[in-house]
Amino acid sequence: MKATELLRFQLTLSHDMTAALLADLQDAPLTSPTPNSGNHPWWVAGHLVYSEANLTSQILLGTPNPLAEWKGIFSGGTQPSDDGAGYPPYADILAKWDEVRANTLAIFDSLSDDDLDKPSANSPEGREAFFGTYGKVFSIITLHPVMHRGQLADARRALGRHKLMS
Repeated sequence: MKATELLRFQLTLSHDMTAALLADLQDAPLTSPTPNSGNHPWWVAGHLVYSEANLTSQILLGTPNPLAEWKGIFSGGTQPSDDGAGYPPYADILAKWDEVRANTLAIFDSLSDDDLDKPSANSPEGREAFFGTYGKVFSIITLHPVMHRGQLADARRALGRHKLMS
């Protein structure tokens, strides 16, 4: 299997598995994943979309993030709003992820295995181990939704919902 084939599979799987949980939580997007708060589904959804757009646009290609207006509410380090104030509608965020992911895959599908070693245009200084090449950026794009998927699974459990997968 080629590296691009494996990454393509991972990009699709991590998105689809996480998107299924996000879709299931549309009726309760402010559910805290723990009794002590945490990243609720509405924030996770926006964060994933904003971050992926940032990774492909700003870090990989060196162009502005098309969702720059979301930075103050969904970038890393922001705090989820307990009432969802100022967030775009949840369904719009989910639709935007499909749009951003289509762009991500268009960029990815233009690459060969050798292209994965190309340096990214705008790796943050000191973070080259994570963002220094096309391959590393796409690896982060595959891992990031899976990391937050656990928070979504916890929010579902807090609602008393059964596991979707065993």
